[in-house]
Amino acid sequence: MKPTLALKNSHVAITFALTLAATASSHAVAQPSVPAPRVGAAQVTAVPASMPTPTVRVAQAGPSSPSAPMNIPPVSASDKADLIAATVRELNNRYVFPDVAKRVGEAINAKFKAKAYDAFTDGEALAKALADDLFALTKDSHLRFQFDPIAVPMQTLPGQVVPEAQAAAAQLDAQQRNFGFERVERLPGNIGYIDVRMFYSPSSAGDTIAAAMNFVANTDALIIDLRQSLGGFSDTVALITSYLLNERTLLSTFYSREDESMEQSWSLEWLPGKRFGGTKPVYVLTSKGSVSAAEELAYNLKHLKRATVVGETTTGAANPGAFVKLTPLFTLFITNARSINAITKTNWEGVGVEPDVKVAAPDALRRAQLLALEKFIATERDPRRVNGLRARVAQLERSAP
Repeated sequence: MKPTLALKNSHVAITFALTLAATASSHAVAQPSVPAPRVGAAQVTAVPASMPTPTVRVAQAGPSSPSAPMNIPPVSASDKADLIAATVRELNNRYVFPDVAKRVGEAINAKFKAKAYDAFTDGEALAKALADDLFALTKDSHLRFQFDPIAVPMQTLPGQVVPEAQAAAAQLDAQQRNFGFERVERLPGNIGYIDVRMFYSPSSAGDTIAAAMNFVANTDALIIDLRQSLGGFSDTVALITSYLLNERTLLSTFYSREDESMEQSWSLEWLPGKRFGGTKPVYVLTSKGSVSAAEELAYNLKHLKRATVVGETTTGAANPGAFVKLTPLFTLFITNARSINAITKTNWEGVGVEPDVKVAAPDALRRAQLLALEKFIATERDPRRVNGLRARVAQLERSAP
């Protein structure tokens, strides 16, 4: 079958849901799980490559029970057998690299038969052990297990009920995080600064993004801080990038193994508000913890030669995927697609985004400001402004770590 091509700005259609389980892998960022029926075949829901797990409290029956512990039974031998079988099956069916899936499945099966997982009766511990094994075998930071105690049959959770309005709760959580925009300000020297912690969907975050970009539109340089960003939607990457370009530009193509489709991501021709434009300096701050969609923004802008990346080499999680419900208790995020940059024809999977200016993450903001100010001084003709810029440079240099 030949790949088909879809000309869309959308990467994946996504439904948010909340989970009670934190991520089980020490190598990956926490993700929200997706509720699915407790019987039948594995259920799949597309999700952003990297989103944080919101804090959720389970509603209790009765005013005196909010602190009652959840009564989660141990994972049985048959549960583990079902989990391993489902893991191997779904990896072989969906993982973006079939040869890798075959090798990983054989290795996991061999460990199971060697009783390597027999000692694990706690769901979260088992999920972490399996996630660690997957990472060791693939170096894929997106592959991760979640143990979902919310899916335990409710008769084992006496006195507890699950909130019905999960989508509303997820939206409220996003609002309380200001849709990922932690801070927007104008720094001395007329430098715009945006601290992005999350790339929520444009349908949710669009107004916030437009407001942030309008605020910095008249600054002379822009710093986008991704040092603490946990990723999110590729559509949002395209939206933010669009404010930094003057014309429609192909950013990436996404190959999906499941239907062999090819979906293109372009910058947008129309935007709400004012563009920052395609000529003023842009600096992107990164850390070793910058992951997924945050890396996509840094990688795209770097190779478009639209931004200078300042900081540390990023995590190296490029390829998107989906949550698959393996058993009533366990969910696995499986990388089922591949990101292909329009310029490099590859991506940052396993290697991360290399900064143009390497500096420890805590010092990246100071360093980016210095780069911008030095560029201003080189072209500024007003002596008074030059003096003010030099004073700011001296102040930043004195604050060097």
